[in-house]
Amino acid sequence: MALRCWRWWPWSSWTRTWLPPSRSTQNFGQHFSTQEQAPQICVVGSGPAGFYTAQHLLKNVINTFTQTARSDRCAFHGNVEVGKDVTVQELRDAYHAVVLSYGAEDHQALDIPGEELLGVFSARTFVGWYNGLPENRELAPDLSCDTAVILGQGNVALDVARILLTPPEHLEKTDITEAALGALRQSRVKTVWIVGRRGPLQVAFTIKELREMTQLPGTRPMLDPADFLGLQDRIKEAARPRKRLMELLLRTATEKPGVEEAARRASASRAWGLRFFRSPQQVLPSPDGRRAAGIRLAVTRLEGIGEATRAVPTGDVEDLPCGLILSSIGYKSRPIDPSVPFDPKLGVIPNMEGRVVDVPGLYCSGWVRRGPTGVITTTMTDSFLTGQILLQDLKAGLLPSGPRPGSAAIRALLDSRGVWCVSFSDWEKLDAEEVSRGQASGKPREKLLDPQEMLRLLGH
Repeated sequence: MALRCWRWWPWSSWTRTWLPPSRSTQNFGQHFSTQEQAPQICVVGSGPAGFYTAQHLLKNVINTFTQTARSDRCAFHGNVEVGKDVTVQELRDAYHAVVLSYGAEDHQALDIPGEELLGVFSARTFVGWYNGLPENRELAPDLSCDTAVILGQGNVALDVARILLTPPEHLEKTDITEAALGALRQSRVKTVWIVGRRGPLQVAFTIKELREMTQLPGTRPMLDPADFLGLQDRIKEAARPRKRLMELLLRTATEKPGVEEAARRASASRAWGLRFFRSPQQVLPSPDGRRAAGIRLAVTRLEGIGEATRAVPTGDVEDLPCGLILSSIGYKSRPIDPSVPFDPKLGVIPNMEGRVVDVPGLYCSGWVRRGPTGVITTTMTDSFLTGQILLQDLKAGLLPSGPRPGSAAIRALLDSRGVWCVSFSDWEKLDAEEVSRGQASGKPREKLLDPQEMLRLLGH
């Protein structure tokens, strides 16, 4: 089986800061031997979903992303924008099967007045800024305010709060970019509110991220015990991960800290808090009408039971002064090509178990398949399932028959269009360059931010 991965650019890491490192896992499904006419499979996406899908297709002899990319049965081609440099139909003509695993690259808009004011950003672009994504390198957020508000209570929200509040000296030995570190050294943000429209039982972050926040040096939590009344009895029947999370929240909010912890909190110069039952209604402008000076929150209450629980406005509002607003209410996928069906409301490619509806030989995995939910292990499982379905279709003779030119035809097409593909060995050269630059300052790496500089380093 020949397998090709096509993507825009291979960045410095495959996982974002708020995701745990990829870990090896046992594959499942039957092994298919290489035949005289090897099936040609194309995976669009070099994030976790793409690599997990490729890993499953190549079977359990390969158990890490790097080993997958280095396999002689897999070729990596970066710096290719599918839908622009090459169409999905052209890929389908060249391969027996194409898997779309390009993730959710856009953010959900707030759709409230004042969203366009200076000082309002999506958490996605803010994370991209301090993680060194080239498209976000010019963000330059103003951190001269005292208070920041993050809208949303998922892992991304906590990750952003952690970066804003971590003492810069603790970040100096990480792979955060020098530009971001310089801005954070000058930051005057002392208080971060993490706002959710529902209650403690509905928070979307996990215990690992919460524990990191509770142990953050130089900070103290601000949780209202009244928000947790009656919660102890309600979590008794919860699944173990949710129960452990709620127990940590309860302890943090309601238990009197010990002498050492009380002293630590008393000396803390920064603080973070969770604000529940609040929904953004309007960004409040500064006197000159240019910048954000606060946010108006609608007070909410819950209606419904279980999965049907939703937050509805009570009619009351609350104004919260702040100079920085980061929206972390969700991500969404974009349509990649007019030939691929897309549900704009759900932000996914319509599919049945990973098979794209009414398009034989076209599959999808990851967030573009199910929506932007879950953590890295969810994506791993989802991608393995798509890989299993594809292999089942291959064994059953359901993929297009006859020889396909595969990578050679697409490379020739891209060459004729002046598109320079980046190989995995090229990516490893950039990776080595980043590590080398980081060694000078005792960091794991210093990330390359400019795509043109990357190309120059590769001799283009």
